[in-house]
Amino acid sequence: MVEVNPDVVPDRGIWFRVESSSAASAVRRAAERLGDQLRLGDTRTADLAIVAAELTSNLVKHADEGSLLLRPVRSDGQAGVELVAVDTGPGMADLTVSSRDGHSTTGTLGIGLGAIVRQASWSDGYSRTGRGTVFAVQVWPTTAPPPSWADGITRPLSGEPVSGDAYAVRVLEGRHQVLVCDGLGHGPLASAASDAALIAFRSAPAASPAVVVQHLHRSMSHTRGAALAVAELDPEAGMLRYAGLGNISASVAVEGGRRRGLVSLPGIAGHQRPTVREYDYPFEPGASLVMHSDGVVDRWSLDDYPGLASRAPTVVAATLLRDAGVRRDDACVLVARSWS
Repeated sequence: MVEVNPDVVPDRGIWFRVESSSAASAVRRAAERLGDQLRLGDTRTADLAIVAAELTSNLVKHADEGSLLLRPVRSDGQAGVELVAVDTGPGMADLTVSSRDGHSTTGTLGIGLGAIVRQASWSDGYSRTGRGTVFAVQVWPTTAPPPSWADGITRPLSGEPVSGDAYAVRVLEGRHQVLVCDGLGHGPLASAASDAALIAFRSAPAASPAVVVQHLHRSMSHTRGAALAVAELDPEAGMLRYAGLGNISASVAVEGGRRRGLVSLPGIAGHQRPTVREYDYPFEPGASLVMHSDGVVDRWSLDDYPGLASRAPTVVAATLLRDAGVRRDDACVLVARSWS
C-alpha cells in the first residue's frame, strides 16, 4: 500500500494502512469525499464518517497490522460506500456479542462495533481468537440491497498505486457469470489490461464461458495481455461451467474442507491464438467457488476457518486474501455461491 490521491476513489478502491490516528483521519476524510461524490446525502455521509472513524480508531487501538479498504459499491442504479477492515490482531470469540452497543473487550476490535453496526446499512464479519478479524460495512442512501451472490477483493503489489488484478460479476439473460483477471506485470499497464478485460466482459454476449473468453481475447489485443478465467454458476442444474487462460486458480470448495481444482489452459488473453476450452463441474448445494490470481498462495482451506463459508462473499474473500495473499505481487480473490 502506498500514498494515493484519495480525492477520486476508483471502483477497485483504495487501501489504507491504519497504524496511527493520522491514518484514521485520512480514512474519514476520504470516506466523506466519496460519500459526497456518490450523493449519499448529508445525513448518510455523516453516518459514513462515524463508521469510518470508529473502524479506523479500533484498528489503531486494538489491532495488529490493521488495514482498511474504501471503495464504492453499486446495485440497481444506486451507489453506496463500503469499508472493509482487516487485521491480524487477537480476534474475538463471538463477533455478534462484540457488535452489541456497550460491549467492550480489552485488546480486541470489539470496542465501538455497536456504533458501526447501528450507523451502517449492512455489515458482516468474521473473527477467530488469535487469528484476527475481518469486518465489512456498507452505507447506502436508502435501504441496502441484498448481499451479492459473488464478490471479490483486490490489493496492489506493495509500492504500486494500482493493481493489475481485477474481477467482475454479471447476470445477463439468466446467466450468472464471474471473471478474474491478472494483467501481465504490475502497475498502470497491467491495470489497463485488466480494465480492458472488465469492459469487454460487461459488453460480452450472453453466451457460455468459452465464448466469453474468446470475446475478451479479441478485445484485448491492444494491451499487454492477461491471464483470466470466466465461470458460470447454474445451481438448478447442479453445474459450474469454466474456461480459463493462464495462471488463474479456481476451486469448488464444499463442506468438510474438500476442494476440487478447475482447469485453466496455458495462454495469454490478447496475444497469439490461445486454445480455449470449457469444462463442466458438479456444483452441489452449499458449495463455494473460489477464484484467485497467483498473488495468492494456493494452500488455503475453508476447513481452517469454522463458520467462514456462511459469511458474505466479501468477508470470505478478504479473509483468504489476508492470510494467503503475498506482498510481492498484485492479489485478487473472488468468492461465489448459490443465490436464494
